[in-house]
Amino acid sequence: MDEFMLIFRHEDGSKIASPEQMQTWMKQTMDWIGGIAAQNKYVGGNGLIFDDSRVVRHNNVVTNGPFGEIKETIGGYMIVRAESLEEAVEFAKGSPILQGEGNSMEVRKIARRDGVH
Repeated sequence: MDEFMLIFRHEDGSKIASPEQMQTWMKQTMDWIGGIAAQNKYVGGNGLIFDDSRVVRHNNVVTNGPFGEIKETIGGYMIVRAESLEEAVEFAKGSPILQGEGNSMEVRKIARRDGVH
């Protein structure tokens, strides 16, 4: 069984949801994660803060966040165990984040420490 990272992408991270919307979304997200955990396939994950980040580039050029160059932001990630990329994609399809128009989930296999893909 391999591990996959599900990356939560928000088209516009500057949009702020109401407290009620956030509460609904959080419950849906916890239920979704709970369903994956019940299969013993949830490894972990975290949300990411939008407003306090830096990008470090070649020659040690540092800018405040990626927001000047792109509209899309990464809102968080989680790691799941799955038998295949297709199974990991099925987990991603259940994410409440996909209710937001333009939002997406990126699914990437995590390289194993022993170098085996």
